[in-house]
Amino acid sequence: MANSKSGRSLAPRFRALPKGPNKGIQLLLIQSVEHLGKQGDIVEVRPGYARNYLLPEGLATVASEHHRRMVEKHRARLFEIEKARLSNLRELASTLTKQSITIEANANDEGHLYGSVAANDIASGLKQVGFTVTPDQVRLDGPLKELGLYTVKIHLHSDIDAELKVWVVPTVSTEESK
Repeated sequence: MANSKSGRSLAPRFRALPKGPNKGIQLLLIQSVEHLGKQGDIVEVRPGYARNYLLPEGLATVASEHHRRMVEKHRARLFEIEKARLSNLRELASTLTKQSITIEANANDEGHLYGSVAANDIASGLKQVGFTVTPDQVRLDGPLKELGLYTVKIHLHSDIDAELKVWVVPTVSTEESK
């Protein structure tokens, strides 16, 4: 490695992360990460995923003995917090299942939309009636391109999905209402 004028090494300043049996990085999950594990699990991931996403976002920490003892100590409290969160999400899912939203879109006389209704439109429609759902939680088989009634899945948690009724209706222009 080349030295700078100040005499310090220009080597990257990564601290050594513990290697797992499959040559990945072993981390302890601080929060549940979908498709990876639940809070408190020790997982093995690729070094780039650990350094660029899990560690900077605060989703995981180094799997040291100290951190393992801390998680074991607080596991009951974490379980109660997760249980309350799941209860709230189930309640939200039952409320969303009873809910329906109407989305206005420009359409021709045959009922085909000029554009399409996507997850962003459904998320903003839910926001207008008081529900906070991100577009990535809205699961569509494809964009909605015709007028009608659709059943759309809202993915709230790995175990909890809700079905929402979405009415796609033609936009009422001001000239037609006169």
